[in-house]
Amino acid sequence: MDPRVFHKVSYGLYIVGTTKDGAYNGQIANTVFQISADPATVAISINKLNLTNEFIKASKVFSVSILPKSTPLSVIGHFGFKSGRDIDKYQSVSFKKGVTGAPVMLENTIGYLEAEVVGSIETETHTVFIGKVV
Repeated sequence: MDPRVFHKVSYGLYIVGTTKDGAYNGQIANTVFQISADPATVAISINKLNLTNEFIKASKVFSVSILPKSTPLSVIGHFGFKSGRDIDKYQSVSFKKGVTGAPVMLENTIGYLEAEVVGSIETETHTVFIGKVV
């Protein structure tokens, strides 16, 4: 197989947010997809080493803020190249607490959804979380 074929698969750019014990965390993700329309169900893929994975496993909820192409690189870098173990990623951004308790971005987003985890699949490096949209 030619691994360059993966460059032909289309992706978006998202901030996946979650909560645990009153704290928030989030990260950049490019893997979010619809599983079904009725009930509305989505899946996300999160690296097992990321703090976001730990938070989702504990809270069983996540949000997906959909980023436009115009999102500043500073926002992408803030959520993509810094660890929630070192900084509070939501301290300096505009967000609201969603109905699930997960943080939802209020700036640099063209839409969002929130989900409650209804299942998961463990792979070697990632967890695929399946969430019912609320």
